[in-house]
Amino acid sequence: MEIINQFVLIGAALLLLAILASAVSYRVGMPLLLAFLLVGMLAGEDGPGGIVFDDVPLAYLVGSVALAIILLDGGLNTRADSFRAGLRPAFTLATVGVLITCLITGLFAAWILDLTLLEGLLIGAIVGSTDAAAVFALLRSKGLALKQRVSATLEIESGSNDPMAIFLTIALVELLARGQQTPDWDLLWLFLLQMGLGAAIGLLGGRLLAWLLNRLTLESGMYPMLTLMGGLTLYGVTAVLGGSGFLAIYLIGIVLGNRSIRDGRTIQRVHHGLAWLSQIGMFLMLGLLAAPAALISGAPASLAIAAVLMLVARPAAVALCLWPFRFPWREQAFIAWVGLRGAVPIILALFPMIAGLSNARVFLDVAFFVVLISLLVQGWTLAPLARWLKLEVPPPPAPDEQLDLEAPTGRHHALVGYRLTAEGHVTGLAARDLYLPDGARLVTVFRRGEPLDTATAGLLQADDLVYVLAEEAALPTVGELFAASAEDARLAERAFFGDFMLHGDAWLHEVAAAYGLPLPPEATGQTLAGFLTQTFHGRPVVGDRARLNGMELVVREIVDGRITRVGIKLTPLLPPAAGSGKNP
Repeated sequence: MEIINQFVLIGAALLLLAILASAVSYRVGMPLLLAFLLVGMLAGEDGPGGIVFDDVPLAYLVGSVALAIILLDGGLNTRADSFRAGLRPAFTLATVGVLITCLITGLFAAWILDLTLLEGLLIGAIVGSTDAAAVFALLRSKGLALKQRVSATLEIESGSNDPMAIFLTIALVELLARGQQTPDWDLLWLFLLQMGLGAAIGLLGGRLLAWLLNRLTLESGMYPMLTLMGGLTLYGVTAVLGGSGFLAIYLIGIVLGNRSIRDGRTIQRVHHGLAWLSQIGMFLMLGLLAAPAALISGAPASLAIAAVLMLVARPAAVALCLWPFRFPWREQAFIAWVGLRGAVPIILALFPMIAGLSNARVFLDVAFFVVLISLLVQGWTLAPLARWLKLEVPPPPAPDEQLDLEAPTGRHHALVGYRLTAEGHVTGLAARDLYLPDGARLVTVFRRGEPLDTATAGLLQADDLVYVLAEEAALPTVGELFAASAEDARLAERAFFGDFMLHGDAWLHEVAAAYGLPLPPEATGQTLAGFLTQTFHGRPVVGDRARLNGMELVVREIVDGRITRVGIKLTPLLPPAAGSGKNP
């Protein structure tokens, strides 16, 4: 009994210390996952904590379950409209990109570590995939709202490239365990089995789980648990049958996140917390598993492998995979740099140890060092690079409070609350005269703790808390009216999109004539939406901008794949920048 109490004390204390360390990391700009990893290393056998942890099978079990929970949360937060902008490029990066990264990194690792070709390629496979946990956590913790083409590509890629890395790792481990030096056709069958089963069970299982959530009557707190246990059960079924459980549970999350399910927002909130707990626990455990002394002895070679991975292999894979999709160079550069490595390479490096391969400890030490360098260098520079490359967009207006309502008619409503600021669009206007979109109405105004109706509220004031009942379709427009402006002046509505807003169907020649600007012949006879869609090769996203003889057109809103609103910014009358349509 005493030993159990000690385990509880040590585990809870480490989690508490990691959470407290996250507050410090916010102040100094350190990536959160790096903070968790360092806490685990300090608590380990070579650190002040002196905790000896070398149970590889337990580490693999805990890491796999934690990663499954993180992928489920990532899928729940992946919107279907992201697929329009990022599915094809992300899928290419998740398959061909991982293979290219594996080959380049593996060849270099075999040379510098004096390993066989297959052993070098095994290192390339282990570190070849970006980590969903690292990407999701860093993008959210930094509060970055990136252009949808970039964020969608990164999130879908990081959530779906683990199966390819796992396939390559298992295949190479089996070849080395059997003493083979060349692959055979069995690998193709293994690939088809893993991907096919993972995709089929993920999509069908997600639909089944959504049906259960909407049909069963449970206590409110049980719906997130049903989602978690259902997802892990399907993950286990897929893995037992020989498929990719990680692909299956990620797809389950996507299906659930894009369907109308009971207590959907509660499910997302609970799973977001579970994902953070999983990340903290996983990185603490992996920090305990590390041997800093061994890392230092092999640091020069591992540092060289990390440099080749970040500066050669990943950029080459991104350039080749995104070339058919004509991504602007700024976006390619950012995607190449945000090839973050996290817990997945360390978990994959446990495979050779479980299989009893020679040099297994070398694989683990290299993977750990690569992850450490990736989080330290790439994670720390992610936000500054996004700003320097001008890839941020104003974050979507979010309410301070939101309560989702299940209407009997099947039309989804929400009660949203906003704290007004002095600079707000509606501050100073009469509450009873506000023009709200169809499907929305002002319910009450709280002023100094007192609820007021629209007739008695009078002029809206700063620090008022207003509550609006709105249909789901009206929420974006309501948010634009009531939400506080972005704190960063660069991302303020007018500064980013311009002072004038026009419908996408407006004729370009009429707009140019209104401002007395010349128009090149190739732009005549086009609407604003048509010109921007053509400029961005049929895949525009909010924030895309094109400079055209004294004005800049900025995509403001896209509905069902069509540009519906365009911002106009007047600029000095200069010739169009080289590569007009790309980010200037």
